[in-house]
Amino acid sequence: METEFSKPIQYYLIFEHDFLNMNQLLNKTLKFDFVKNECLNCGQNNTIYRQGFCKRCFFDIPQAADWIMKPELSTAHLDKEDRDLKYEKQVQLQPHIVYLANSSNVKVGVTRKTQVPTRWIDQGAHEAIEVVEVPNRYLAGVTEVALKDHIADKTNWRKMLKNDVDDESLIVWKNKLKSFIPEQVLTYFIENNKETNIEFPVLSYPKKPKSLNFGKTKSYTGVLKGIKGQYLIFNDDTVCNIRSNEGFVIKLSLV
Repeated sequence: METEFSKPIQYYLIFEHDFLNMNQLLNKTLKFDFVKNECLNCGQNNTIYRQGFCKRCFFDIPQAADWIMKPELSTAHLDKEDRDLKYEKQVQLQPHIVYLANSSNVKVGVTRKTQVPTRWIDQGAHEAIEVVEVPNRYLAGVTEVALKDHIADKTNWRKMLKNDVDDESLIVWKNKLKSFIPEQVLTYFIENNKETNIEFPVLSYPKKPKSLNFGKTKSYTGVLKGIKGQYLIFNDDTVCNIRSNEGFVIKLSLV
């Protein structure tokens, strides 16, 4: 889902020739029916392996290379190719942000500058702050590696969806972690910035979230009670991560 930063966040489900504002469907009964697989890269009706790609594409294309999840493995700044140097330079050699976000707990993360605040919204963070802005993905990656020895780098998605979170001073956290930033990155430290607060369109939170996967469940009907991160939240505690279900063609009906 694409998002618009407002209070609350506006969510849009994008189709080939149209889009749907999902906020307008709160308290409505929705029915989902699996139609087929469709790899995000080759478009074939192949079994989805990971990240919306079939197995062949996942191990071939640069969009699924290891440096995507582990930015410290980036090598474009060395003019060294992993899978496709042109693509890798385009993505890696642009400003990146190392940030702190609070969704289930305070965690460190990396994103391209152009993805702020979208990345925080997608993680279900109710507050976030930028720590450093660096010129490439590699420097962001080594900073994240250094900081995650002292703070989490993962979100507990169940706690996030239950809204089992505490407000923290991210400014205090940022200043506390400054001494662990690698020396080569310290000059990129961002001084005197403020936290960004995020409000999600949720009417009620699930008590025991259970995940819906269209690779296993071919049909589901439920009342939409909220949207947080990339999750749809339903009245029976079912939650559907739209991003993790990429690669599945689904028929959506309003019942």
